Amino acid sequence: MTLRHSTSLAGKNWSGIGRFQATTSGRPQGFRSNAALESLTIAREERTQNLVLYNYPSFSGAFSALFAHLFHLHLNIPCLILPFSSVEPFRVEDLCIDGVEKYYFLDFLGPKGFAAELSRKTSCQVIGFDHRKSTLSDIHLYEDRNSNLTYHVNLEKSSSSATYNYFCSKLLESNSTASLLNNEDKERVEMVLKYIEDGDLRRWNFPDIKQFNIGLSKWRSKLNSVTNPHMFKQLMKIDVMDLVANGSATISSQESLASKYLEKVFKVRLGRGLYGECLGVRIDGNPNLSDEIGKKLSVESEAAGLRPIGAVVYMQGKNLKMCLRSKDSSTDTSVIAKVYGGGGFPNSSSFIIRMDEYNLWLSGAILKNN
Repeated sequence: MTLRHSTSLAGKNWSGIGRFQATTSGRPQGFRSNAALESLTIAREERTQNLVLYNYPSFSGAFSALFAHLFHLHLNIPCLILPFSSVEPFRVEDLCIDGVEKYYFLDFLGPKGFAAELSRKTSCQVIGFDHRKSTLSDIHLYEDRNSNLTYHVNLEKSSSSATYNYFCSKLLESNSTASLLNNEDKERVEMVLKYIEDGDLRRWNFPDIKQFNIGLSKWRSKLNSVTNPHMFKQLMKIDVMDLVANGSATISSQESLASKYLEKVFKVRLGRGLYGECLGVRIDGNPNLSDEIGKKLSVESEAAGLRPIGAVVYMQGKNLKMCLRSKDSSTDTSVIAKVYGGGGFPNSSSFIIRMDEYNLWLSGAILKNN
């Protein structure tokens, strides 16, 4: 195995070129679905040269897949690109295809030992990209006395940026006169990569990074190339300024809605009063606001002389869910959540509560009402 790290440790493309698109005639499926397995069957019949697996549903994974797609498209090399999800992962035997010369793992190295077993069974080259500290700390679990394994693990560069640079260099080495991206797309796509990297590496330094991530999150449902054959064209059109604008609009809308909820606050007797009292609110239908509202509510709760905890309640299916939030570093909300079968972190926890039990936690009238 070859481990590469930038710090001291250091034909037909069925995603766009060829006749086959991995879709189903009926209800869309993903991951190890009939459509995905069918695409592997065709790859086996056509003796496809390269198989690319990308981390799903990761934006770094999807953009890495885009660059793999463009590279193989420029050189007209047969290539199959599929999303790889831990929800229903492929099996090694699914991917053992005669004719494949290289396997790429983009934005992940696969389950522990998976790539090594695949390389041993096929005698093919396996190339992986990842940027996570957890991967680097567990790299020994991926190791194998196999020269066909090459892992690019870089804590200073996101997988999408590393993959982009890799395929740009490989295209240049091929003596191709083409560039991976044309001048019209290059600046826009590279700026998107910089913003994704800022989030992937948890730096949060870029202007409007919160708005960008909110805007980008709306694209997550489109990251399955099996069910969305237009994924690569869509990724190419993503623009930072558009995402920031959409994120800003979403934040403004959420703040307006949150303000309306915060006008209908009531007291909550935590654990029937055993853990003191705090302010609470119901937000049925808008669970995505639980974190923001809960934190604001914890500040209001402390100002009202109660515990610095915000209790946000909403229906989840047929169950009632309570989320506890706090901006006070000395307050541990998970103590309460664990008693009721939930869990989480000191400043953010949640649990399911029965309606009859919940009613015993309420102490009466609404404090504010518009």
